[in-house]
Amino acid sequence: LPHLSATPPAPPPEVTMASHPCLRPVEPCGGGGKMAAAGALERSFVELSGAERERPRHFREFTVCGIGTANALAGAVKYSESAGGFCYLESGKLFAVTRNRFIHWKTSGDTLELVEESLDVNLLNNAVRLKFQNCSLLPGGVHVSETQNHVIILILTNQTVHRLLLPHPSRMYRSELVIESQMQSIFTDVGKVDFRDPCNSQLIPAVPGLSPNSTSSAAWLGSDGEALFALPSASGGIFVLKLPSYDIPGMVSVVELKQSSVMQRLLIGWMPTAIRGDQGPSDRPLALAVHCVEHDAFIFALCQDHKLRMWSYKDQMCLMVADMLEYVPVSKDFQLSIGTGHKLRLAYSPSMGLYLGLFMHSPKRGQFCIFQLVSTENNRYSLDHISSIFTSQETLIDFALTSTDIWALWHDAENQTVVRYITFEHNVAGQWNSVFMHSLPEEEIIIRDDQDPREMYLQTLFTPGRFINAALCKALQIFCRGTERNLDLSWSELKKEVTLAVESELQGSVTEYEFSQEEFRNLQQEFWCKFYACCLQYQEALSHPLALHLNPHTNMVCLLKKGYLSFLVPSSLVDHLYLHPDDDLLAEDEAAISDDVEVARDVMCLIKCLRLIGESVTMDMSVMMEMSCYNLQSPEKAAEQILEDLITIDVENVMEDICSKLQEIKNPVHAIGLLLREMDYETEVEMEKGFNPAQPLNIRMNLSQLYGGSTAGYIVCRGVCKIASTRFLICRDLLILQHLLLRLGDAAILGADQLFQAQQDLLHRTSPLLLCYYLIKWGSQCLATDVPVDTESNLQHLSVLELTDSGAVMGNKFVSSPQTIVELFFQEVARKHIIAHLFSQPKAPLSQTGLNWPEMITAVTNYLLQLLWPSNPGCLFMECLMANCQYVQLQDYIQLLHPWCQVNIGSCRFMLGRCYLVTGEGQKALQCFRQAASEVGKEEFLDRLIRSEDGEIVSTPRMQYYDKILRLLDVIGLPELVIQLAMSAITEAGDDWKSQATLRTCIFKHHLDLGHNSQAYEALTHIPDSSRRLDCLRQLVVVLCERSQLQDLVEFPYVNLHNEVVAIIESRARAVDLMTHNYYELLYAFHIYRHNYRKAGTVMFEYGMRLGREVRTLRGLEKQGNCYLAAVNCLRLIRPEYAWIVHPASGAVCDRPGASPKRNHDGECTAAPTNRQIEILELGDLEKECSLARIRLTLAQHDPSAVAVAGSSSAEEMVSLLVQAGLFDTAISLCQTFKLPLTPVFEGLAFKCIKLQLGGEAAQAEAWSWLAANQLSSVITTKESSATDEAWRLLSTYLERYKVRNNLYHHCVINKLLSHGVPLPNWLINSYKKVDAAELLRLYLNYDLLEEAVDLVSEYVDAVLGKGHQYFGIEFPLSATAPMVWLPYSSIDQLLQALGENSANSHNIALSQKILDKLEDYQQKVDKATRDLLYRRNL
Repeated sequence: LPHLSATPPAPPPEVTMASHPCLRPVEPCGGGGKMAAAGALERSFVELSGAERERPRHFREFTVCGIGTANALAGAVKYSESAGGFCYLESGKLFAVTRNRFIHWKTSGDTLELVEESLDVNLLNNAVRLKFQNCSLLPGGVHVSETQNHVIILILTNQTVHRLLLPHPSRMYRSELVIESQMQSIFTDVGKVDFRDPCNSQLIPAVPGLSPNSTSSAAWLGSDGEALFALPSASGGIFVLKLPSYDIPGMVSVVELKQSSVMQRLLIGWMPTAIRGDQGPSDRPLALAVHCVEHDAFIFALCQDHKLRMWSYKDQMCLMVADMLEYVPVSKDFQLSIGTGHKLRLAYSPSMGLYLGLFMHSPKRGQFCIFQLVSTENNRYSLDHISSIFTSQETLIDFALTSTDIWALWHDAENQTVVRYITFEHNVAGQWNSVFMHSLPEEEIIIRDDQDPREMYLQTLFTPGRFINAALCKALQIFCRGTERNLDLSWSELKKEVTLAVESELQGSVTEYEFSQEEFRNLQQEFWCKFYACCLQYQEALSHPLALHLNPHTNMVCLLKKGYLSFLVPSSLVDHLYLHPDDDLLAEDEAAISDDVEVARDVMCLIKCLRLIGESVTMDMSVMMEMSCYNLQSPEKAAEQILEDLITIDVENVMEDICSKLQEIKNPVHAIGLLLREMDYETEVEMEKGFNPAQPLNIRMNLSQLYGGSTAGYIVCRGVCKIASTRFLICRDLLILQHLLLRLGDAAILGADQLFQAQQDLLHRTSPLLLCYYLIKWGSQCLATDVPVDTESNLQHLSVLELTDSGAVMGNKFVSSPQTIVELFFQEVARKHIIAHLFSQPKAPLSQTGLNWPEMITAVTNYLLQLLWPSNPGCLFMECLMANCQYVQLQDYIQLLHPWCQVNIGSCRFMLGRCYLVTGEGQKALQCFRQAASEVGKEEFLDRLIRSEDGEIVSTPRMQYYDKILRLLDVIGLPELVIQLAMSAITEAGDDWKSQATLRTCIFKHHLDLGHNSQAYEALTHIPDSSRRLDCLRQLVVVLCERSQLQDLVEFPYVNLHNEVVAIIESRARAVDLMTHNYYELLYAFHIYRHNYRKAGTVMFEYGMRLGREVRTLRGLEKQGNCYLAAVNCLRLIRPEYAWIVHPASGAVCDRPGASPKRNHDGECTAAPTNRQIEILELGDLEKECSLARIRLTLAQHDPSAVAVAGSSSAEEMVSLLVQAGLFDTAISLCQTFKLPLTPVFEGLAFKCIKLQLGGEAAQAEAWSWLAANQLSSVITTKESSATDEAWRLLSTYLERYKVRNNLYHHCVINKLLSHGVPLPNWLINSYKKVDAAELLRLYLNYDLLEEAVDLVSEYVDAVLGKGHQYFGIEFPLSATAPMVWLPYSSIDQLLQALGENSANSHNIALSQKILDKLEDYQQKVDKATRDLLYRRNL
């Protein structure tokens, strides 16, 4: 008979070991072949818990109100808990949105929990809890289907049916690429669903004949989108309830399928009509299953009468009835009894057709029957019996069927979970394959006297893989007996709460204030044991299995438990042989080991010996080996001690059994070597990093998320932990066995040569292998530290090392849930490397590639083991720990690795140094960095560390390494370590003067930073590069000046650096602000210290010049005076012929280094003048400048407003400023010093007198301030004197005191007064009469004072004639015997001319006549005197 699918389409090529050699782990180095089919034969699987140690899953809760069920009593029916799963059709396709995505659920009473899982991304809002009021969910009453646009969940309760319509994942995302690390689940918007919508929720009608107590059901989607629910009828038929498509309005209907092939349709109503059949109750279906074909659905029913019936829903008729008793060799009693516990499963393969799997339950044993459905030409169907498989297990909970295998889940007599699978075709022996289940934590914890009970219990409770969060939370809740506690706790918070709860209970039970330490320890152990027992109870309850979930597209098998989900992954051949009981080992296992029968038997015997040893090793012995590994002691010595103890306590003669089995091994050395090579992951080839750039970007981005979910990461790492734990035990037992062989020393077993080889080779190969697996196991249980998101300092350090582009530094945030360091490594780094390597060179197009879970998980786990393997060349694992701030864990890892692993020594020392830096142990870090230097150029990590960004090699690799470390220490802020490391590096730099310069510059810089001035100067002098030396010298000067450590700066010898120091200080002095920096004073002290007084004087003179020009403050003027005084003192210390300096040129101030060039109006740079005149300043010149500086200060102190202009004013300008301020004494002193005329002084004083005479009281009061600043010759005390009087008196005093030729000062004073129209004081007139009456007459004429001129001429003529001659300074008046006298006739003529010009003025005529009369009289007397003179001469 032809099969149901005669011409099946070709299956898509899958990623298999055979078709993809790149999926196989890199073969280990070393000779000898590995086991023949290691990894290809998967005889057994291992259960790995998928329960993460995060907060308990947060379910969003919704209540579904059943229509018409409020008062239903049937809602009180209780069914057993059930579970199930659904996998998307494209979950095995590499580029599908639903890749590695599935849904699983659990029902309990009236509650349905739905969870969507993904191995690639973390789904958000992916857990929903639905509570159906007054209803109980049927076991297996949840059925999920998918269409192109929707995921439809069909739910059956004992009273209602429901349809939940959700969006398909492919419709939730615009792109088919899965590139985000988090995505929304299909349950995200479930809150928007109207659960009361009658189109999607209906009450099961009270149809007569509907079986009230049946738990079996089936549901499926029709070809037109309608929802169909199948329920058994009491009469042996099947009721089918149909809900129309969600988008098509229609009536809800029920049909009953009956063997009479007559269909009666019942319309839904309150009182439907029932059509009863003639079947007996024994026909009632126990299990229902549906297979959909085009436009029809086949409903299979396994009934109480042990018959299988097949119905066509479309034709509504029974197509086939098969009696299962024909295939079950059972007693007659069983044939007559009503069937219970039968189960039915379907499996469809496009290539093989439809398979039916039936479990026939009998009281003594069960039987699986596998059939294939075949059809004839006349639409008749029959079953082709494929296989019958018997089982002695007692209680079958669930089983799953594929086209090749049966997976079964049992509970045995001891209530232990048992999962096995079998390939039903070509399995003559009927041998089930084992699944090694995840065992519950040990019931009792042994605590030594030197251990703290609290610490040991906490360590056991919170060791990864032992307890799940939910179990601990429930135990905590019960233990606290009603105390309100927040159970939404993270792993670390939960640990604190547990500690607090147990300690609180302990303290609450203490009634005595004092008791011994032993009593307290016992009490502590009692309470912790009590809490631990509570945790065990809940862990066991939550570990109760409910169902198997098998994905036919990826061959992934999951175990759905009450509290969590676990995954079944293939076990390697070595682990399979070691863990599997002897009785179940078959010839297939031997063939898998080696093609050589003798070698295979030797290995089998060897494994049996190891298992015997493992069963004999006590807990104390096991702890001894682990502690020896942890304490860095020799595992060989521990194995030898364990062997001694085993021999000592051997009461069952186990050692004799082992020795007898050893006799069966023909070549134990070869067998042991083969086993060691099989477990060794060492490789000389490092896995390439990153995705193939030739692949399109969308493919690389899609692959980058493969197995990126936290669940997948946890499963992979638990697999690694399981392998490491098992292999550690194998290596331990192998070490003990080898010591036993050495102890036996029987040459007949080993041979003389082989004995030596075993001792020297195998032992030394086994110990490192054991330590490798111990280290991986330790890492798989070591929790990573939750570090804050902002790790700026760490990133800054990594940027200094230029490691931010490393594959180990991903830069993304550290996830919040606690991870082991191996999980952290897998999720952050390893996963992308592994996936890129797996798909780097596929033979089939990736678009056609399917995912096979057993092969993929095996390949990923093996590659992860390679990356974790301590003796492999790469050190990505340690890099990842360093990049993610796991310094404590990294330090422990390296400490465990260091004594025995000779690979990556330099990299380990470097990273250990980084750890010491973080913990503040600088000297240890320095020692590690020095040790790592010897490995530079030999290790990939160190080579990448020293590789410059531009690829240019600027020095030797070791010098580049030192440069990186020095920069790191500098950034961290450890100058002492920088100096020490740089000194070490100098010894290795040799003749590399560039490196020498760099290192010595570094030493100088950090000595200077530390304040080690002398050491900094010494380092500076040894810098071979002149430009660097000059830069450092400049820095030394600036820093010491800023610190005010000027004495050190001045007293350094500066051998061959004197001119450079002077130039630097001069440059700094001319470039910085004068009042905030004292570089000029420093330079002055520098020259004075070296007795270079002329240079010192030049410096201070320039300083004073700049102060006057740039610092327009009183303080600046004070400093200027002191500077000039210091310059004068310097020159006075020199011999007179050398007491001179060169006047500082303008360039000393303007053309400073760094100043912008001067430009003309066209923007062109102006040429500097080339013919500057050199001006020599002698001591006298400096004394004048010193005097001028003091006078400037005097002016500024008297008149603060003059400060702004006084600083750079010349002597002439200062005279004007002093006169303006009223400091006439000072002005006169300045004029005398610089030999300037006093005319401005007298004019200014005269003007002030005029102002006072014309001003009011305010002017009078103001005048006293400047009058007080001038010393008057005498003080008048006879009467009150006004300011005006004092001013005139001061002027009179000056005129008397300071006389010059031509009486210039009188002239200028009178001229000033007359120019302002002020009458001349009598004292001034009288004073000027005495010295120059003729000039006074000319001044009168100049200002048209004719009357005063007439009076002056009249008096002057009288004085000449002898009347009052003493008032005009005439010593001898006119006489024949006296010297000649004269009159200013020209001025008198001018006066007469002026008087005669206005003849109409009678007053002028009178004045003119008066002068003429006087002149007439004068002429007469002159004539007489002349005659007398002539007469005397003629005598």
